[in-house]
Amino acid sequence: MIYPEIPLAQTVIQLCKAKQIKHIVISPGSRNAPLTIGFSNDSYFTCYSIVDERCAAFFAMGIAQHIKAPTAVVCTSGSALLNYYPAIAEAFYSDIPLVILSADRPKHLVGIGDGQTINQKEVFKNHILYSTNLKLDLDTTENQEDDLPIFKNLENKLERLLDLKQSIEATNSSSINRAINTAISKKGPVHINVPFNEPLYNTVTHATVFPEVIPPTLQDFTIDEQIIGGCRDIWQQANRKLVLVGVNYPNIISETHLNALAKDPSVIVFTETTSNISHPAFFPCIDKIISPLSNDDLEALQPDVLLTFGGLVVSKKIKAFLRQYKPKHHWHVDVKKANDTFFSLNAFIQTTPNVFLSKLLTQDIQTSSTYQAYWLSVKQDRNAKHEAYLKTAAYSDLTVFNQIFKTLPKASVLQLGNSSTVRYAQLFNIDPSVEVYCNRGTSGIDGSTSTAIGFAVSVPKQTVLITGDISFFYDSNALWNNYIPKNFRIILINNSGGGIFRILPGAKDTEAFDTFFETKHSLTAEHLCAMYGFEYLKSSTILDLNTVLTSFYNTGNSPKLLEVFTPRTVNDELLINYFKYLR
Repeated sequence: MIYPEIPLAQTVIQLCKAKQIKHIVISPGSRNAPLTIGFSNDSYFTCYSIVDERCAAFFAMGIAQHIKAPTAVVCTSGSALLNYYPAIAEAFYSDIPLVILSADRPKHLVGIGDGQTINQKEVFKNHILYSTNLKLDLDTTENQEDDLPIFKNLENKLERLLDLKQSIEATNSSSINRAINTAISKKGPVHINVPFNEPLYNTVTHATVFPEVIPPTLQDFTIDEQIIGGCRDIWQQANRKLVLVGVNYPNIISETHLNALAKDPSVIVFTETTSNISHPAFFPCIDKIISPLSNDDLEALQPDVLLTFGGLVVSKKIKAFLRQYKPKHHWHVDVKKANDTFFSLNAFIQTTPNVFLSKLLTQDIQTSSTYQAYWLSVKQDRNAKHEAYLKTAAYSDLTVFNQIFKTLPKASVLQLGNSSTVRYAQLFNIDPSVEVYCNRGTSGIDGSTSTAIGFAVSVPKQTVLITGDISFFYDSNALWNNYIPKNFRIILINNSGGGIFRILPGAKDTEAFDTFFETKHSLTAEHLCAMYGFEYLKSSTILDLNTVLTSFYNTGNSPKLLEVFTPRTVNDELLINYFKYLR
């Protein structure tokens, strides 16, 4: 076995291994050479070389999103580290565990004008669960001599140096343990800044340090009986109970509990595309229900109790509705945090949805109510009008998404780009066997492709990314990646600009709008596909699209990208008319 000579690098690597961090995403550099040497020479680790640090961090996040365990990213010093920030912010708000390992120069070389050097200590402090700046290994041959006490007696000096060395190693080991344990137990990003002195490339054949492994402390999520008793009393007396599920991993909430909610006539369950739960009695397309409602209808929908699970919510319409028509009681159930999204939060119940529902739904008591039945009839009417409109709608983003969602392979993974893509997805029913993901922590367009590729690398199922043109071209370095599975698919909706801005209020069809909002362009992905080894397909009509989709998902010799060209200027009008038609 080959190990880096530097003890601190050995400590980091050994503790990552002890805590079962298997996936290591490395961006090339010199200062991080000790970590790169150690990780890449240990067969336990699966290492990936991703040159662009922004892509590397989102790629790692995609892996962590699937395995639900920490993935590590490793970079050199300087601005390389700052390129991790978009993915770190996304992981922070999406509760995805990432371990950031940044190499650094020694303290005495920071702030003196040395190359590739910035102040890396706590650089992510607003969006990180824990950060630590490790201490440099003791080395009396270099500039550290000035910091050491002068002893009259050589024997005392050697003894003191040994004590200092052991103290530094123990402090570093403790900090690394705490950082990784935090990522595991609290589900989020942590930053370990690791200073290295030269020489960086020396190796040894045996480990010289053996750090203590401190296991993470797992939190107990039992509920106080008095709290659950109060919730149960309110729940059983309420005539209108609305359950809203935001971003949620598949198979998290028990089917038994979902069936119990569906069975209660006083309960309606609104689910987002990213909630990954399904039931015939639930409401998966929230905007179709809410958008056409009058004030009287909205008052009829106003819940007595709002129960929320999962992460952030996409639908602006449900946010606007619940902020105006506030529930009497709003409870959010989560193991980590509760956002007061609707300005009505009464209780944060820190446990899992299954634990909470098992306590809440202990008795088969169903409140007499017409709440669910009425809104199910509304849902049926909306679905009928939805289908009728699409039969006559002109070729557009809306009709393209309609066709794509009908053809997704069963039991596949769907990754959605942000902005228009995820919002269009909210209007369509997606097969319950399809797992759906989207970077909704910060809702940025910057890493959707990289995240999808990271996810695809770690899962045997086929992963399909649907993305818009601006998001795709923004993250095109994601394709600079040697690990993309052959069954990975990208569907790129190219309407020649940021089409979502045409839907928003404001003047359109002016030079300023075209340039600074919509960012009109004439780019295509064909040459990128040729450069990165993707099979390229395209369509510009529904007939073309249907023909291409018949074989698009089939096994091939390379990943594939389908570029669907849609009109630039009609999508906003067709979508506005769609919601008018639902009324």
